[in-house]
Amino acid sequence: QCSLLLCCLCLSVEVHQTPSAVFSRPGENVQLFCQHPKTDYRVILWYQKTRGETALKLIGNLYHKNPTIESSYEKHFNMSGDLGGGGPKNASLNIVSNLTQEDSAVYFCAAREHSPVHCANYEAHFGQGTKLTVLNPNIKVTEPTVKVLAPSAKECEDRNKKKKKTLVCVATRFYPDHVTVFWQVNNVNRTEGAGTDNRALWDKDGLYSITSRLRVPANEWHKPENRFTCNVSFYNGTDNIQVNDTIRGDLQGNKTMNTVCVSEKQDI
Repeated sequence: QCSLLLCCLCLSVEVHQTPSAVFSRPGENVQLFCQHPKTDYRVILWYQKTRGETALKLIGNLYHKNPTIESSYEKHFNMSGDLGGGGPKNASLNIVSNLTQEDSAVYFCAAREHSPVHCANYEAHFGQGTKLTVLNPNIKVTEPTVKVLAPSAKECEDRNKKKKKTLVCVATRFYPDHVTVFWQVNNVNRTEGAGTDNRALWDKDGLYSITSRLRVPANEWHKPENRFTCNVSFYNGTDNIQVNDTIRGDLQGNKTMNTVCVSEKQDI
């Protein structure tokens, strides 16, 4: 019954984190906030997810007013809040004392009930995360340069023998890596056939780049009146600014070119 109860509650608990993104500089202090409306969820847990890692690292938890912090985070992390009473629950994670670039990460808070030992399956309900970037003092905040590349004339049919064309969007030389990418066709958002790198790549000069792709039917690409736009939203520490590039469909595009394709079933 315990597990079933938690399954039902899972959809009803909304955990909100603010801000969603924050820039800071070495040596500064940062405070992150977590709030949820569930009166009997009196435990807030905080987690850290560093760049390139898939696992979440537990920083600690707050029960009522009592924080418990993991030993590896005790030096410059603390928690505050009051999870008692009958109203909405509010808590904060405070990163103090000599903030460094190693503290750059996504921080998640999660809410759950205070589970007794005999019922340890209570689920934690996560917020959307706060992305903290501790800026490199030697690199200026820089918006991306965006370029859409036309499909290759030699692109093969897909596995269903449907002719497709792949547009590639390259966003380069931006810092830091607070970007999201989305596509539009004739000013209408397009998610079908779109895919973006899981994370931006870090260049040797400290700037970032990211690539996104949009796969469309060939007959859609071969209409010059169609406009394909790659939009990159970049957070500069104050605002989200939009940088984009647009390419028009190509009537010619070597529509009759025959291309020899290697079967996907072969080992190559």
